[in-house]
Amino acid sequence: MAFDELKQDLDALVPGHAADGASRRTALHLMLGAGYAAAAAPVMAQTAIQTPAQGLVAGMVQIDVGGFQMPAYRAAPAGRGSLPVVLVVQEIFGVHEYIADVCRRLAHAGYLAIAPALYARQGDPAQYTEVARLLSELVAKVPDAQVLGDLDATVRWAGAHGGDLARVGITGFCWGGRITWLYAAHGPVKAGVAWYGRLAGEASALTPRHPLDVAAALTAPVLGLYGEKDSGIPLDTVDKMKEALRKGSAAAQASEFVVYPDAPHAFHADYRPSFRKEAAEDGWKRALAWLRQHGVA
Repeated sequence: MAFDELKQDLDALVPGHAADGASRRTALHLMLGAGYAAAAAPVMAQTAIQTPAQGLVAGMVQIDVGGFQMPAYRAAPAGRGSLPVVLVVQEIFGVHEYIADVCRRLAHAGYLAIAPALYARQGDPAQYTEVARLLSELVAKVPDAQVLGDLDATVRWAGAHGGDLARVGITGFCWGGRITWLYAAHGPVKAGVAWYGRLAGEASALTPRHPLDVAAALTAPVLGLYGEKDSGIPLDTVDKMKEALRKGSAAAQASEFVVYPDAPHAFHADYRPSFRKEAAEDGWKRALAWLRQHGVA
C-alpha cells in the first residue's frame, strides 16, 4: 500500500518516471532534499501558492508524546484564543512547505491549523533520495497506531495552546487522506476532509485496517475529494466506500464524495504538474464549507 501511494506521488511529480531510475532519484531529491522552495523551483514554481504569515502566529513547535518531542508546524490567527482546530495530515513526503502553506491558508480562515511530523520517530524524509530506502527505512515502519496516537497528542497540545477542543476537524492529502478516514473513526473530531486518500488495501501488522474497514463506524462525517483520473485509486473502491457508508453510523451516512472529472492524483498540490486549479479551488471551498456545516468553524 505504501509503495502504491508513493508511486502515485512520484507519477504526479515526474510523469513517466518509472522507466527512468535517474528521474525517480531526481524527483525524490527535488521533493525531499531541501524543503519546498528548492523542490518547487524547477518543477512548478510559477503556480505554487505562497500564503503570507502576516497576522498569524506560525512556525514549528514541539509536541510531547510520552517523552518524545514530535515536531509540528502550526499556524493560527495572532492574538486570538478559543480557536477551532484543524489537524493537517501530510502527504507521503512529510511536512514540507506545501503542507505548511495549507496550515497558513486555514489560519487565515480563522483556524488553529497544525501538521505534526508523523514520521519523526522513524526518520526524516528529507534525507532520502531513493524510493526503495525511503519505503523500507521510513514509510514502511510507521504504524497506524502510532499515527493515531500522535494525532491524539496533537489535539491535546492544541487544547493547551489556544484551541477549542469542542471544535476540531481533520484534513489530509494522499497518505494523509487515508489517515483522515481512519481518524474520523477514532479521534475526537467533528468532521474530516480526505483528499484522494486510498480506501482499500491489504491488512498488515502496522496497517491492520483501511478506510473501507472502518467506514460504518465513523464518528465524524468525512468529505472525500477524489480525481476521476487517479490511476492509484480505482473508482470502484469509491463505490464500495459509498455503499459501506450508506449502511453505517449517522456520521457515515452523512459523509459525501466529490469526484472531479479529468483530475489526477494530487490535484490540489499546486507545486506539481498534477495540479488542477479549478478542481483544487472548488475542493478548497467545499472543504471550508464542510467544516462550517459540521460545527468546526
